[in-house]
Order: sequence, then C-alpha cells, then structure tokens
Amino acid sequence: IEKEAQINEDIERLRHAATQALLTRTDVIVVASVSCIYGLGSPVEYEKINLKLHAGEQMTRATLTRKLISIYFERVAGDLKPGTFRALGSSVEIMPASERVIYRIDLSGGKIAKIEEIDPITRAIDATHEAVFIFPARQYVTPKDVVEAALADIERELAEQLKKFNAEGKILEAERIKRRTRQDISMIREFGYCNGIENYSRHFDGRAPGSPPTTLFDYFPEDFLLVIDESHVTVPQ
Repeated sequence: IEKEAQINEDIERLRHAATQALLTRTDVIVVASVSCIYGLGSPVEYEKINLKLHAGEQMTRATLTRKLISIYFERVAGDLKPGTFRALGSSVEIMPASERVIYRIDLSGGKIAKIEEIDPITRAIDATHEAVFIFPARQYVTPKDVVEAALADIERELAEQLKKFNAEGKILEAERIKRRTRQDISMIREFGYCNGIENYSRHFDGRAPGSPPTTLFDYFPEDFLLVIDESHVTVPQ
C-alpha cells in the first residue's frame, strides 16, 4: 500500500508511550512493525530533559509555561491534544504526548498546590498525584549547545551536494535540495525542531557518514528478549 508522509497522531502517541515506558519501567512488552527501525532521537537526551512536577514545589504559571515550551509542548486556547497545554486562571492543563489524559496543575500561591488527572471527555477527576513526569512532546530532542555546530555541518554537506548536482547538470535537484534544506535549517534555528529532523540526526549526534541512526532498539536494556515474526523478511530490513 502507498505510504503517506504525514504523521499519524495515534501511532506517534503510542511511540511516545513505548519509549517512555522503556525508560521508566522494567515490565514492558512492545509490539511493533518493522517500522520500529525508523530513526528516533537519543534515549539519553530524551530522558535527560523530562520535567518532574511534584506537589508543594515552588513554581509560577509563567515558569511552568516556559518549561513546557522548552520541551516542545504547544500552547493552545481550545481543545487539548497530545503534546499541548493551556493555561486557565491559576492552573495549567497538560495532555502528555504519550496518553489521552489531562494533568491539571494548580499553581495557587506561587507553588504547585495539587496535581489532578482529568478525563478529557467527561472532565471527571480520575486521580490526584503527588508527582508526575512530563516527557518531551517530540521524539527527537536536540540539546541547544550542539545545534549551531550541527547546522554548520549540514550547511557544509549541502554545499558539497549542490556542487555535485551542478557538475552533473541536475539543476532541478540542486534547487529542490537547497530550498528544502535551507527551510529546515531556518526552522531548527528558530524553533529547535523541523519535520523530518531525524534525517539530520548524524550531524546532531556527531556520527560518521553511513553510520546507523538511533532506533527503538537503543531504548531497551541489555537483557531484553526480541521475538521476530517473518524473520526471513524482517531481519534483512
């Protein structure tokens, strides 16, 4: 069947759920298609910038808003979807990238007064938590200190590729790759992210040309069990 380049929201949510479970628990079973070899960000960087919120912690609404935006959450005014949040009075409501629940953080008196788990449909309070972990809303997390060096490396590779295309008389291909790459560089510089950023993962990770990217396998511990169906097809892929 024909593949679509657009991100499927449910699959993206489940990918987040799988990687977060692997980093925080040991009783995890992941059922995946061969697309689990699709490039992901480094588990070290992904785990490093998670946000832990606990009741009683000193925090203002503005501070929490900035922290959420720094881990790629999007602020919205309307309905929440995974990876978004909204501010309502003295509280902030967050829908994690990995699940369809809402965490309402009450920020009364300059601190986190309480953390409530709310059903997104009925608005009923399902639970109250002492603490919650909020993981990044994007799978691919890029530390700020390596972004500029990586972008310079991408520019160098682009210049080499343009030189090659122009020498071969491939003017259309040269123009297309120049426009797309410059647009991606601009997005990464401004927002720290662009669609398809995993295609540039070698530059951000400092890997050699031709080396494999980080995949779901890198999130598993050393002693995991892998069961492969249709292995004569899957293993070569």
